[in-house]
Amino acid sequence: MLTRTLTPAPSTGPGPGLLVSLSTWTWSGPGPDGQGVAHILLTHPPGRDGHDTPAAIEARMRHIAASLGPLVGAHDVIARLDGCLRVIGGRVLLKFGGSRYGLRLPTHRGWTDLISRQGQAVLILGLDPLPQSTAAGRLDSYLDAARAADRLLFGLACTP
Repeated sequence: MLTRTLTPAPSTGPGPGLLVSLSTWTWSGPGPDGQGVAHILLTHPPGRDGHDTPAAIEARMRHIAASLGPLVGAHDVIARLDGCLRVIGGRVLLKFGGSRYGLRLPTHRGWTDLISRQGQAVLILGLDPLPQSTAAGRLDSYLDAARAADRLLFGLACTP
C-alpha cells in the first residue's frame, strides 16, 4: 500500500508581469519624532481592459500584500517585514515572499542614504489604482482619501 502525505503547495508570489506594472514612489519625510523616515508607495495602475475591474485590481494588490508579510491598516501596529529590502550599491530592491522576482525601486541619494543608515522604510500599499504619472499634489490627495477610506495597508520594510 502506498501512503502519501499531502502538503499544501507553497504560496506563489507575484510574477514579473505584475511587478513591472506597479506604480511606485519613494520619498523621505519627518517622522513623529522629527527624524527622517523613508517611505515606499505601491499602487496598481488604472485598468486597461475588462479584466482590470476594481475587484480584480484589489485582489492583485492583496496578493502582493500577502507575499510581503502582515500588512495592516492605518490604526493597527505596523509589523516588521524583515529582509524584504535589499540595498545593492545605489539601488534598492523590494523582495516578495514566494517569488524569485523583486521590484527595483526608484531612488534618489538622500532616500537611499536614509535606507542604508536606518535599514527600514515605511511601506504603503494602496488598494485603489493610481497611475505612475500622478503629480505630487494628486499623490497627496490619493493618500489622504485612501487613508480616510481605510484603503491603505502598511508595513515596515527592513533590510536583512
